[in-house]
Amino acid sequence: MKITREEVVHVARLARLNLDDEAIELYTRQLGDILSYMDTLNRVDTEGVPSTSHAIFMNNAFREDEVKESIPAEKALGNAPQAEDGSFVVPKVIG
Repeated sequence: MKITREEVVHVARLARLNLDDEAIELYTRQLGDILSYMDTLNRVDTEGVPSTSHAIFMNNAFREDEVKESIPAEKALGNAPQAEDGSFVVPKVIG
């Protein structure tokens, strides 16, 4: 697939980009190269190749959730500068 200079100018205008002639020529050439490569990839025979979401095998590094005993409120508030009725006391930040 070939992209024209006019298509690059049109897309730049839609994206509200102010491109000079040199940038338009550069992007036209670069986008043309990308689209040409995509055409090459589209010609590759992928029959029988399973779909993937990542190019490499991904492992989930998270541990399994386990229900555990909570920290007692007294211990959680033990080092708090100020506590009241089982809660932290903090400065008011919203008027």
